Amino acid sequence: KNSIKAMEKELVTCGLQGKEKAALTRSQIFQIPGGKDLETKVIVVLGKAGMGKSILVQKICQDWSSGELSQFEFVFWFDCKQISLPEKQYSLKDLLLEFFVKPQEGSKEIFEYILQNPAKVLLIFDGFEGLHDHDNFPRCSASRPEKALCSVKELLSGLIQKKILNGCTLLLTARPKDKVYQFVSKVDKTIELVGFSPQQRELYITKYFEGLPYCDHALNLIKEREYLFSHCYSPVMCRFVCFLCETVLETGDENLPSTLTTVFLKYVQQKMMPMQTDVVALQNQESLATLARLAWHLGEKHQSALKSDLLPSKEVKEFALKYGFFLPFAFPNHSDTGEEEFGNTFSDFVIQNFLGALHLMLAEEIKDKSLTKYLSFPSKKKKPYNWLDVVPRFLAGLLFLQDDPCFCCLSNKDVKQSTKKQKTLLKYIKRLQINELCPERLLELFHCIYETQSSYLFQHVALRLKPDLSFLSVVLTPPDVHVLHSVLKRSRKEFSLDLRNSSIDIQGLKDLVGLKNVASFRASLSDTVRLWKSLEQTKDYELLRASTEKFVLDPFKARTMKDISDLSDLVEMQEKMISCVQDASGCSSYEIPAIKNLRKLEFALGPVCGLQGFLKLVEILAAFPSLQHLDLDALSENGIGDEGAKSLSEVFPTLRSLETLNLSQNKITDVGTEKLATALPSLLSLKTLSLYNNSICDFGAENLAKVLPAMASLRVLDVQYNKITGVGAQQLTDSLRKCPHIKNLVMWNPTIPYGVLEHLQQLDSRISL
Repeated sequence: KNSIKAMEKELVTCGLQGKEKAALTRSQIFQIPGGKDLETKVIVVLGKAGMGKSILVQKICQDWSSGELSQFEFVFWFDCKQISLPEKQYSLKDLLLEFFVKPQEGSKEIFEYILQNPAKVLLIFDGFEGLHDHDNFPRCSASRPEKALCSVKELLSGLIQKKILNGCTLLLTARPKDKVYQFVSKVDKTIELVGFSPQQRELYITKYFEGLPYCDHALNLIKEREYLFSHCYSPVMCRFVCFLCETVLETGDENLPSTLTTVFLKYVQQKMMPMQTDVVALQNQESLATLARLAWHLGEKHQSALKSDLLPSKEVKEFALKYGFFLPFAFPNHSDTGEEEFGNTFSDFVIQNFLGALHLMLAEEIKDKSLTKYLSFPSKKKKPYNWLDVVPRFLAGLLFLQDDPCFCCLSNKDVKQSTKKQKTLLKYIKRLQINELCPERLLELFHCIYETQSSYLFQHVALRLKPDLSFLSVVLTPPDVHVLHSVLKRSRKEFSLDLRNSSIDIQGLKDLVGLKNVASFRASLSDTVRLWKSLEQTKDYELLRASTEKFVLDPFKARTMKDISDLSDLVEMQEKMISCVQDASGCSSYEIPAIKNLRKLEFALGPVCGLQGFLKLVEILAAFPSLQHLDLDALSENGIGDEGAKSLSEVFPTLRSLETLNLSQNKITDVGTEKLATALPSLLSLKTLSLYNNSICDFGAENLAKVLPAMASLRVLDVQYNKITGVGAQQLTDSLRKCPHIKNLVMWNPTIPYGVLEHLQQLDSRISL
């Protein structure tokens, strides 16, 4: 378990560093640099529910059928939530050639060809989370797995373990928080779908209403509801919002709901309302309550589909199919029995969430005091109660909507009970230690508060936020940004925001930075530069200047080549800023405060890109006039070597504020040390110099000894773990006598005889062993 946790942590960390949004063609999904043809390749496509993973899979199949993806002769696509239902056993042949497609003839020959040519086979498992529950995923233990009868889970396990059809390509789709990495030991490529950009949202909405007289009006109506428009980043939510907007406009109404809960209340009402008698309405209310209970109980098992014969009644099935809450599907005939089986799945994950929340509202057995355990913001460690992760938002919204006509038409329950549950929620939120919530729970609380539209709760939460809010490496979707913005603007406090590696879009960053009570912010350099370029293009010089004043860079740690490139772009942006500010205010010079005030810069690119990245960094070091601490000591060892040392020494005269220079573990020899030594006296503020664990010999020590008296500001020199002998140690000691300003010389080297070093220390107590 510990190794699995470590692997998951490593994958998450690696995935977030330098993560960039990029447009990929579908054929590029299968391009794996350095992949071995003889081994199974595993590709994981991540995306929140409704983000379009299944559509992507369908398009891949369509591409293949049109003659593209020619590297695959066979493509098999499985919907995991369907194939996991029948508790039956299959061989690999059954799964491929009976369950998926049944050839009219030659099954045996086709299967043998597949076994002999696995590299020509693509297997797609859509919705990987549908194949496993909380922690249970069986391992394939069959001695001849290609021929043995196994459950679908065991077959997939055998494919992942490369015991079955080794050399094929596996494409798994899953949600970002799914435990996919716990069951897949090696992932060759991970792709995450990020949803629609604001421009793509507008395009989708325009296409949806294309040809209708109110096309432009519909787009404007949706954009006016900023919260709904933010949710349109999700393709499935965009479809819901468009459907509702269409319904509203056709009835002559001009008002769209303002929250997600009211959207789905109105959606369900519009589905059920037409041509109803009182008897039908009552039957529908009962069927809806039963369906809501089913949605909740399936969600508790991490399921969204079930066999038709397990439905509570024929009436519920007909109701669910009639109003589009269910989609039917058929299981192919099994070769042994010839029996045909049918199943039903909720038409959409969000619908199942809404119905699950409705069940918690309507169920008499769920008392008001037990309601809070279904919310998902209790503490840092406690996990959300349920797989239906949008339920808390819908639940909070429904608790404040019991008088809404849409809610009343769905339920014949006593309003008093709902009022008691509402009071329970209010008391619970009052008792929450809001300033101790982790970022994910805090965002969930914001969403729940937003759904209630309660001014009191908005104010209560806003007043209790701590001034430093970090969303470091927490993905901020457009709706997340909207609710965060809504809460912050209601507070009188000043806030400092950390938005690095949050994948925040430019509009969201602009909205948050534009808040008057956001005093400072940190964000990924690429996002920040993109924002400034956007503001420059739109000539919004006021916000451009304000955002540069608020931006914080110190301390900065470069881990990738992209970090260095982004830092270079930032310096380049300063040159453009000078002309912008000059145009706006007539001032002839301007320094971006973040660049002016950078005091500590850590460099940790490792041995592969270390020298290349450092040479690029050196080109811009002069742009940071306040730089006090330059640290090149990384666990992975940057290895800038003599070339890097020479390049750095050339810019020493520009580093007037540098107090600490750490060049430890960088493979610097006497050659590089000579270049450094010549230029070191120009570092007029240098107090600490570390050359620990390099390859410096006596010649390098001699060069350092020569310049020590000229380095008046130096207090600590560390040259331990090099290759200095007693000769070099003696030269450094002799030089030390002329340097009363130096407080400590750390000089232990394995090549210096201990007796010599001990003697030198007796001569000068400032020498450390």
